[in-house]
Amino acid sequence: MGKWKVEALAELTGQHPVPAYCPAPPQSLAEMDVSEGLLSDLVLRRLYLQGEASLTGLCRSLMLSFPVAREVFELLRAQQLVQVKGIDGSDYRFVLTGAGRALAADRMLVCHYAGPCPVSLKTYQAAVRAQAAKVTLDRETLRAAFSDLVLTDGLLDQLGPALVSQGSIFLYGPTGNGKTSLAERFLRVMGDVVAVPHAVTVDGQIIVVYDPVVHRRAAPDPASDAGTGTGSRDRRWVVCRRPSVVAGGELESTMLELQVDEATRIYAAPLQMKANNGILVIDDFGRQVVSPRYLLNRWIVPLDRRVDYLSLRYGTKFEIPFEMTVVFATNLEPSSLADEAFFRRIPNKIYVEPVSAETFGEIFRRVVRERDLDCDPDAETALRDLCVERGSGELRACYPRDIVNIIAAVSAYERRPPRIDRAALERAAGIYFTRHEDSPQA
Repeated sequence: MGKWKVEALAELTGQHPVPAYCPAPPQSLAEMDVSEGLLSDLVLRRLYLQGEASLTGLCRSLMLSFPVAREVFELLRAQQLVQVKGIDGSDYRFVLTGAGRALAADRMLVCHYAGPCPVSLKTYQAAVRAQAAKVTLDRETLRAAFSDLVLTDGLLDQLGPALVSQGSIFLYGPTGNGKTSLAERFLRVMGDVVAVPHAVTVDGQIIVVYDPVVHRRAAPDPASDAGTGTGSRDRRWVVCRRPSVVAGGELESTMLELQVDEATRIYAAPLQMKANNGILVIDDFGRQVVSPRYLLNRWIVPLDRRVDYLSLRYGTKFEIPFEMTVVFATNLEPSSLADEAFFRRIPNKIYVEPVSAETFGEIFRRVVRERDLDCDPDAETALRDLCVERGSGELRACYPRDIVNIIAAVSAYERRPPRIDRAALERAAGIYFTRHEDSPQA
């Protein structure tokens, strides 16, 4: 079992992965890293939205320990902002008073956030630093991690040191040879987990960081997910696989800055903040809506100093860690994208070349085996010759799977079992490759 398979570890051994940063839940307001006022506002807004609440319910929705929820409740009751509706053992059911509802409505005008309690910026900064990836691997470990790809020892021996160094990586070369596939798999060598906060508070504002689209939860740990908040871990943090954020041609400059929802007054973290402690892949670099020069100028300081600076809507600027491996992948000529000053800040520049005939053949054989297809003995040679003749004159890693997929689609359309022979390959190649101007017309 590869060390990157965190889910398998939990399933087979019953052991739950533990992040390097694993704080215990605060048991009093004095132990909290956020202000009493922020906690009060959070409870008021929660009550305003749902009408009635209990202490255990607040623990679940706001990710607080029971003692902290109890303290906040007692403060609000002393200020006559909440009133008790009933008691269940040591638990209370309560609602807002008239004064509490008026104050909650006022606090809703400032911000609508009523989710898990945020952590402070200082705590977030310390957590990200504590969880910086430490990669230890050799060629065989790397080959096992990339076992679903066909890679040469030469390429592995460039990728390995780059991943160990945790420096930024620039993958370049002709299209179709696996740059994106490689970048998407880099996370496999970082097999541990990290704690990601639901939200961070800066100058009283709320920034949502945890994104279920980006952050994959690790196997759930009952000790940390206890509804009463009495578990061994602070539930304001979500235990996740290290994140991998991929941005392609859709990347815009606004995605790299804080975005505030005008209706709710809640900030959303930018891509690089969500990618902290993981990998950020800029795919098809040079084909974004924003210019390469903008991206390079935006990140020249973060790449060099591993810190980034963000601004709230009213101008307050603050620092966050830039603790990630940034991977740029492109099929454009590097000299057309950046100057020497930028490339100096990317220590690992790896050329992903067209594949050899031997590698091409192994890829084709794997595709055939995976799909259990009927295949003529000379199909591999025929495919290789067709790709050289009708393609760019080079063999590319994407050709075997793409062309076999076309053959399978044609067979499904004609309602017959797929078979890979010269005729099927020629038909698929005619669909797959574009015609040159001097090609004979059909």
